[in-house]
Amino acid sequence: MSHWNIAAAQYGGLHQTVDDHVKHHLRFIAEAARQRCDLLVFPELSLTGSGAPTLPPPPDDAQLEPLLNAAHFYQITVIAGLPLEQDGQRQKGLVLFSPARHRILRYPQGRGASLVPGDKHLSILDAHPDSPNLDPRATLVTSCQSVGDNRWRQSISNLQRFAHKYAIAVLMANACGGSALWDEKGQLIVRADKGELLVTGTLGGEGWQGDIIPLG
Repeated sequence: MSHWNIAAAQYGGLHQTVDDHVKHHLRFIAEAARQRCDLLVFPELSLTGSGAPTLPPPPDDAQLEPLLNAAHFYQITVIAGLPLEQDGQRQKGLVLFSPARHRILRYPQGRGASLVPGDKHLSILDAHPDSPNLDPRATLVTSCQSVGDNRWRQSISNLQRFAHKYAIAVLMANACGGSALWDEKGQLIVRADKGELLVTGTLGGEGWQGDIIPLG
């Protein structure tokens, strides 16, 4: 693939219902499609909100179906955040909507997810790996977060070091601002301030190029 267009949704939707979150996600997906993005990544717990002291019930597939339909319609892969129920316990998770699949895939949230351009496979990285299980073909690691200033500074430092150490681009979607993209050398390509927007990146023959797209 000569070009790969990706985006991080800096999404801070403060909604009370999953249905409202889904509608808001659809606005971001439509804008990412207008930017010809192949991949769109949302922050952690984007489909339920991340401010509650305890994790809410996970949304069911029927509630999420409009997002799967949008992935098919726009031919875009979408990663969003939601709670999971496993062995009677709730934990943070990721949900994958792929134009190549007719069902919704859910994964526990780890350190991040690695992706290969043109491939619909998602590899979840362990939460605290000494050597993460990176696919050798992977071009990108994604990080879904919802952190404020102090934790954000630590996160960007860690992600920059990760990109440099493992020679892989890293895309961070943060609900609270500062979403960013680093290239495989750990160099910052683009970083946002506050507000709802898309941080976009394009991988071409000359490496990564980035931009910031306000959500209209």
